[in-house]
Amino acid sequence: MKKFLNEFKNFAMRGNVMDLAVGVIIGGAFGSITTSLINDILNPILGIFAGGNDALAGLAIHLPNGGDIMVGNFINAVLNFIIMAFVVFCLVKTMNKLTHKKEAAPPPPPAPSKEELLLTEIRDLLREKSNG
Repeated sequence: MKKFLNEFKNFAMRGNVMDLAVGVIIGGAFGSITTSLINDILNPILGIFAGGNDALAGLAIHLPNGGDIMVGNFINAVLNFIIMAFVVFCLVKTMNKLTHKKEAAPPPPPAPSKEELLLTEIRDLLREKSNG
């Protein structure tokens, strides 16, 4: 049992798991903010344009045999998704810029030393002599 608990502790304390946990918590909190923005600010404003002073969430198509198709709730969910997706896109784009800085071009190879130049010259002279 102790070994199992130690394995679980090692798993839970790895960097990726902790980063994921922080991301989920912040994402949940941000989701609440986005939902509030949609329901409390955009919904009443869009409701005015939808044909009345009611919130957009109240927009529904009434079916002949009873029941409603809640079009307004669906539009709210789509708006919430678009806002969340845009924010995540901006975060990922920013993180990519920070982590993937342009790599500098590799420096040019160093110029040959005097010894290398002299050895090259000797090699070329020996080739000429053996071929000629």
